[in-house]
Amino acid sequence: MPTPEARVRALGLTLPPPPAPLGTYVPFRRAGNLLFLSGVGPRLADGGMIAGQVGAELSLGQGIEAARQCGLNLLTNIRACAGTLDAVDTILKVFGMVNAVPGFGEHPKVIDGCTDLFVAIFGEAGRPARSAVGMGSLPRNIAVEIEAVVLLAD
Repeated sequence: MPTPEARVRALGLTLPPPPAPLGTYVPFRRAGNLLFLSGVGPRLADGGMIAGQVGAELSLGQGIEAARQCGLNLLTNIRACAGTLDAVDTILKVFGMVNAVPGFGEHPKVIDGCTDLFVAIFGEAGRPARSAVGMGSLPRNIAVEIEAVVLLAD
């Protein structure tokens, strides 16, 4: 079975460079084999962001793509901490927040953009416990913010 790093290459994915925090926090905190990842937005490789409310400026498909981009940014931070994605045992928990119009009800479909990416890379170990909720706004009007908890291998 291919390793997570091999799957990233096979899928033709390029992880964006690690971003500098935009406030008083760190991108991740490790406690033993647990890795707590701060929330990330859909930052693109060029530094731009996918912004707007899903259901207004953005379609469901664009929201899903924003969540996928958040997943790529989370992978960048996992690699920055652990040195390699091959160090991941299990993606334990994902908490996804969608900047959505009132009445929007497809938050889980949006966050699938991230968790589908994790399953493609880590197999069943990438299928997390998960929450997907709507927000009236997010920082800098980003479309999605996602945080995660990861179990690293011994």
